[in-house]
Amino acid sequence: MTNMTKETACCGGGCGSAANANLSRDAVRELYNRPLLDLVYEAAGVHRANFDHHEMQLCTLLSIKTGGCQEDCKYCSQSIHNNAELDKELLLKTDKVLEDARKAKDAGSTRFCMGAAWPRVTDGRGFDRVLEMVKGVSAMGMEACCTLGMLTEEQAKRLKEAGLTAYNHNLDTSEEFYGQIITTRTYKDRLDTIENVAKAGISLCCGGILGMGESAEDRIGLLHKLANLNPQPESVPINMLVPVEGTPLEEQKRLDVFEWIRTIAVARILMPRAMVRLSAGRLEISREAQAMAFMAGANAIFTGEKLLTTPNPEMNEDSDLLKDLGLKPRAPYKDDEKVQGKARAA
Repeated sequence: MTNMTKETACCGGGCGSAANANLSRDAVRELYNRPLLDLVYEAAGVHRANFDHHEMQLCTLLSIKTGGCQEDCKYCSQSIHNNAELDKELLLKTDKVLEDARKAKDAGSTRFCMGAAWPRVTDGRGFDRVLEMVKGVSAMGMEACCTLGMLTEEQAKRLKEAGLTAYNHNLDTSEEFYGQIITTRTYKDRLDTIENVAKAGISLCCGGILGMGESAEDRIGLLHKLANLNPQPESVPINMLVPVEGTPLEEQKRLDVFEWIRTIAVARILMPRAMVRLSAGRLEISREAQAMAFMAGANAIFTGEKLLTTPNPEMNEDSDLLKDLGLKPRAPYKDDEKVQGKARAA
């Protein structure tokens, strides 16, 4: 182990939520460039020091408002700047969302995330309805998560009061590469929203998208920025680009799956207490590669046939995979403290 990762693993996550605060980019680069199997081995040890490694959290993501987004993200089918075929939908009714949340809970999900194709949250009836959804999901005993675009500190406080557990706001990529993917929202805009989430006391779900044409140095930059957020993200979704016809990235060559696993392993080592979530793109990744990602410290997956608008493995496929690997669904989040304590004691 390097000195950096020795300290990270030995602290068992008890050193604070920003264990690698002020970590240098050179240190992240050195870690990222280590032999892959060494990385996976070390990440597995960090994972076991902080979690029950036999558990996998099941999460569900629902698009509560689809299409018509004014942002120009080159990967997104929901952008008005792209030409992807998409059935646009207005904001769903609260009863419909809560019905889907109940179904997700019955299927084993403990986190229910609601995504709206908004560039930013606007106060009014739409946001009030989202607050009702959050209250309903929280009342079911599930983690309630939202991804609604940029938001103010006051809006974040209202979400917290409604019972929101986590807010998803991805950095997507490195600051250097960001402008080649998005021009309608700055990197600082994203960091400002992340700061507002932290001020409200909401857990941060923040990760990125791999395979958009970025370099290894850009992936290093993304990991460096994530690891130095204070507090560190509670959840780090790792997405693999799903090229969508009609978007500028529709012809993008698929990233080598070993780079996906390498990024997962580094994320686990740098952010030992985070839930590392396998997100978009998993449908095209083999069972064997997913198993290696679990070994590298990924401990949450999104289940259900869709992630917003992109396809996802069927629930029975995930159940079979977890069963074959001897993994079990994670207990509801209200038991987390007890479960985590047992894992660290072991």
